[in-house]
Amino acid sequence: MVDYTEGSGKQYHTGVGPADIGKYVIMPGDPKRCAKIAEHFENAHLVADVREYVTYTGTLEGVPVSVTSTGIGGPSAAIAIDELAKCGAHTFIRVGTCGGMQEDVMGGDIVIATGAVRMEGTSREFAPIEYPAVADLDCVNALRDAARALKAPHHTGVVQCKDSFFGQHEPEIMPVSYELENKWQAWLRMGCLASEMESAALFIAGQFLRVRVGSCFLVVANQERAKKGLPNKQAHDTELAITVGVEALRRLIIQDKNK
Repeated sequence: MVDYTEGSGKQYHTGVGPADIGKYVIMPGDPKRCAKIAEHFENAHLVADVREYVTYTGTLEGVPVSVTSTGIGGPSAAIAIDELAKCGAHTFIRVGTCGGMQEDVMGGDIVIATGAVRMEGTSREFAPIEYPAVADLDCVNALRDAARALKAPHHTGVVQCKDSFFGQHEPEIMPVSYELENKWQAWLRMGCLASEMESAALFIAGQFLRVRVGSCFLVVANQERAKKGLPNKQAHDTELAITVGVEALRRLIIQDKNK
């Protein structure tokens, strides 16, 4: 592959090198969330700010950890995890937002993904569609245990990943409305908890790269509750999801130390 960095030693898109990051990384979508997440670390400092990729590095339990934003969607998320893995990172927790799908998934709840529906395009350039997008079990358990310890209302199960935000929220206006609406009903009947945009790509890329990946999300609202005229609380403060993600990372670090 051509070295587009011309020997800088930094990754082309994220702008980081092996000395810049920890082996444990939290991955929000929004670059503006990085500083907020970094406040949970000790001695955090900005190490890179390139495109949608903002990176801070600090420590947890005396171990270097980082937060790197991915932007929106699978393509940029896959670039991030690939470049960070090349720099030595081996454990990734995505912390983001989602829309609830089942009636009991309420705004303000936390969803922890055990797997993801691959209704997006990025993962198809890694593996055939028959290969499942599954979260790392250690990450899932750490996230679940963190949510329980924090007494956070949470759900654990499969989420749906897509490339088009408005294809989810306004499928009836799309030329392929017949496909979007029919598949949405299938995901609902299968018990899919929530919809978001990055986990399928991250789980599949992570499996290929042999790194651990988990995901947790703040439920912003639930369009299915809105359709049925049920109360539909909206939540936009991501602090609880961030705290669950950071606590899960802390637990993974401690577990790894004790192995």
